[in-house]
Amino acid sequence: MRFNFCLILIAVAAGLLPATHSATPHKVHAVALGHFRTVPYSKTGDPAGALPDEDSLKIRPLVVDGRIKEWTTGEVHDITDRTFVVRRVVRINDDLPENSTSGKVAERDRWVWQRGPWLLIEKTSGRVTPVKLPDFDTAVSHVIWFRDYAAYCGVTRSGKSLYAVVAQLTIRKPVLSRKLSSFDAENLPACSDPQWQRKPLQITFFPTGKPPVSFQFIPGSTALIEDSGDEVEGEQTARTGAQPETRADAPAKP
Repeated sequence: MRFNFCLILIAVAAGLLPATHSATPHKVHAVALGHFRTVPYSKTGDPAGALPDEDSLKIRPLVVDGRIKEWTTGEVHDITDRTFVVRRVVRINDDLPENSTSGKVAERDRWVWQRGPWLLIEKTSGRVTPVKLPDFDTAVSHVIWFRDYAAYCGVTRSGKSLYAVVAQLTIRKPVLSRKLSSFDAENLPACSDPQWQRKPLQITFFPTGKPPVSFQFIPGSTALIEDSGDEVEGEQTARTGAQPETRADAPAKP
């Protein structure tokens, strides 16, 4: 009897016989995006974020297991076959505090739609994670994705400087952070959409009123390959063919 029991244990361990208790399989969640619908967009509530001649916004729901998880806008970018990113849209109460106490019923509950941060969605688990992008400004930063890289013009917390930023998902510090110019909130848009190039891997930024600036990517660092021709006040700009590199662990300071 003992000999037969040992043989059964050996067979189970070798995979010849199925085990009585198997691990519970992970639940696969259903993740989908609904149909677009148009909602009013208030330039008064979000003047800096409004595009030219924009008076409405196309939004669609992010649905997980049949329930609306978030509202989104714009196109989806696939990071891998299991993950993608999409921009969130938020509905904000733009009513002034004094309106609720002054009896102005017409101006109460003044809700406006605005573009928000980016979201990372896992297709199998249904997990939704906000993407933290350094110096990202919802009204200024228009992200252009390539692989898991996000390129955009960022604004420092002080609101004084416009930066060329490339962030990589799951990496805390930006891969690239280089000052482009001073930031003027009255002169928008601050820059045009960045452009990616694969071979060699590089990104080009187009700050408004200034020549384009390109950065070529080297493993672990980025190197300026084409100078803008202008010195930014308070910062030394690298020249074409220069040896110094802009490293992720040493971003330029505003």
